[in-house]
Order: sequence, then C-alpha cells, then structure tokens
Amino acid sequence: MATLAQVREDFLAYLRQKGRASATILAYGNDVSQFHEFLEKIGTTDLPSIQKEQIEKFKEDLLKKKYTTKSVARKLNSIKTYFRYLETQGIIQSNPSQGVSHPKYVLTPPRILTKMEYRSLRDVVRNDPRMYAIVELFLQTGIRISELARLTIDDITNSKVTIGAYESHNSRTIPLNKPAKAAIEEWLKVRPQTESKSLFVTKTGKRFQVRNIRTALDRYFRLADIKSATVNDLRHTFIAHQLKAGTPLTLVSRLAGHKRLSTTEKYLEFIKEKNNSETMKLEEL
Repeated sequence: MATLAQVREDFLAYLRQKGRASATILAYGNDVSQFHEFLEKIGTTDLPSIQKEQIEKFKEDLLKKKYTTKSVARKLNSIKTYFRYLETQGIIQSNPSQGVSHPKYVLTPPRILTKMEYRSLRDVVRNDPRMYAIVELFLQTGIRISELARLTIDDITNSKVTIGAYESHNSRTIPLNKPAKAAIEEWLKVRPQTESKSLFVTKTGKRFQVRNIRTALDRYFRLADIKSATVNDLRHTFIAHQLKAGTPLTLVSRLAGHKRLSTTEKYLEFIKEKNNSETMKLEEL
C-alpha cells in the first residue's frame, strides 16, 4: 500500500492536472502534510480507517495551537478536498470529512494604510530606486505581488502596465499614472545590465523573487513604524482609496483583477465615505 507521502504527491499531481493555481497547490500540500504529521502523532496512518473523530481532533489541535479560526477553516477546506480525492480514487469507501464543521469566525476588515502611513513608507524607500518603484506600483495600480514579480520591461509603456494571463487569472491592463511612471523611470536608470527581461532584478541581474520582495517590504514597514502591515495591504489600500474617491465599482474590480464583483463590494463596508460619482479618473495616492 502507498505511503502517506506518496498519496500526498499523487494528490498534488491531480491538482496540477486540474489546473489549480500554484499557490493553492502549495497551501494544500502544506495542509495535508500537517494533517499527516498529526495522524502519525496519534498513531493512525491507515487512511481507510480514518473517522470523523480524528479530523475533529485535528481541528481542536489547531485551535489549541492558537491558529486563527480563518486559518483552521482554510486548512479544513484542504482536508475536505483531499478526502474527496481519496474517495474518487477508491482509497477510502466513504468520506469522513463530510460531517466536520468549520469553526465560526468573524471576517476581519482589510488593513488599509492611512495617508500618514503610506507617505512614511515612501519616505523610507525614497533612496532605494527599486523599492520605491515597487511601492509606487503597488499603491498606484493595486497589482498583486505575484504579478509584480512577473512583470517584464515590455509590460510597461508610457500609459499602462499589462498583466499577462497566468494560471486562473485573465490578462488585463492598468493605467500607469505619473507617480508610478516616474518611479519606474528612475529605477530603469540604475537597473543592472542583464539579459533578463524582468522589470525588477537583483544586483546580479536575476529576477527579484516574491519572497525577496516581501522580505524587503517587511523591513521598510518596520523602518516606517507601520504596525501589522503586509504587502497585500498596499493592494487593499489602492482598492479602498479608489472606491472612496468615487471610482466606479466595476472599474476598480476590473483593474484589481477580481473574478467576482462581490469581492470588490466587500471593501465598501470598510470605507467611511462613499462617492457615487461615475468619474473614470483614477485617484493618485
């Protein structure tokens, strides 16, 4: 019989075949590994013998370890998907995860930077042309970190930035305003000469990876004394600011690359002022 590790790898291969996003596959793989470690800890490694009780214990163990209810709910989604896969493959006869409920959690509002905070962030990155351009792109376009890391020089024109289609996301274009354009131009003046087409590269000319962008921004958040902020909060700030300024909901949704309008609508709950103007002009942060 296949080991837990082998079954996990087969499950991940199945997800790849289904075209699931790489970030989703990574998260599912980590969650299943954590579940397997728990099973080994309690002495239950035979998948067909797993009952609802063991999955409930896994949930309780996560909560005891102070995982947020949102994180526990996400991990349970991974486990439920895993057991559905096991059932379709005939590895188990019935799905023990069906009756496992998610812990109740309150949706926390997105972290939206204040004017003072994003101005402070600009101040601390101003002498770092690469990071200054990155911060401006985040604030002025609402781009995702994975999209920013994939940008090439050819994706940038005088008036727009093009986000190519990738995984489950469609391509889109976002207007490039003066602050973002100026910051990119300053970066290109000092960008290392390299054969790489990547817009953002390291000193050695290699593409600036997502993990390195996140690490660098976390450092600047600390220097700017901005508490509890992440890279994604720059995207949240763009979306909330545009809605607050009266940019049409449908336009903001399209620029952000949201698949559903309801995702964008959720931000309306967290902005104090709602302007119903139909102006198409994007506000500069």
